[in-house]
Amino acid sequence: MPAPVNIFKQALQAGEPLFGTWSALASALCAEIASRTGFDWIVLDGEHAPNDLRSILSQLQAVAASPCHPVVRLPVGDTALIKQFLDIGAQTLLIPMVDTPQDAARVAAATQYPPKGRRGIGSALARSGGFGTTTDYLTTAGEQICVIAQVESRSAIASIDAIAATDGIDAVFFGPSDLAADMGLIGQTSHPDVVAAVEEGIRAVVAAGKPAGVLAMDPDLVARFIAAGATFVAVATDVNALVVGLRSRRAQFKSLREINS
Repeated sequence: MPAPVNIFKQALQAGEPLFGTWSALASALCAEIASRTGFDWIVLDGEHAPNDLRSILSQLQAVAASPCHPVVRLPVGDTALIKQFLDIGAQTLLIPMVDTPQDAARVAAATQYPPKGRRGIGSALARSGGFGTTTDYLTTAGEQICVIAQVESRSAIASIDAIAATDGIDAVFFGPSDLAADMGLIGQTSHPDVVAAVEEGIRAVVAAGKPAGVLAMDPDLVARFIAAGATFVAVATDVNALVVGLRSRRAQFKSLREINS
């Protein structure tokens, strides 16, 4: 029995447009709800959300029945952490702060078994290997793992061609918030210089033959990034949806209290 097919990786390689959402509430129930709203993929955020290995495991289990594919963002591209998150069943990893081709190569190697990489073998104990029941896991897992390098600094943009060309990096994702901060434009993700840098990076990734993605909530920016060649775009977050939804609902009824006061 081989490793499960990574339909997200297949869709990326086919160039299909894929829209995603972000889960940062660190809740299996919230992740399950979000996964059933029609998005193609969902980020389970281990970098900025209060998640750990166990909470990500619960969320992977919660979204398993949904066609929405889980993309797990690690807090850092550490070899041991990568091994653990792969072992709990994550097939697609988003690795933050990939600044150099060396970073990219190290991360890619951490996802593959020897002799191709440095991933430790523990499939008989791991959810990813069906706790020993996925008999061909060791020989088939590598081709189903999808590694996304997150580019979010000037140095990464300067090395974007080499990062994108790194063997084992399946896609590149742009983080406008940290990129803006690194450019001295903190909080200004829609600044023309930031947008231009992301567009330039997207075009370079596409030219290297790899899929490019980005997080963008503004419809105009989404359209610009897609025009530049981005094929997987995160356009929503659960935190933002909760805040905006509750504020909107509250505003609808605020006038009633004023009338009756």
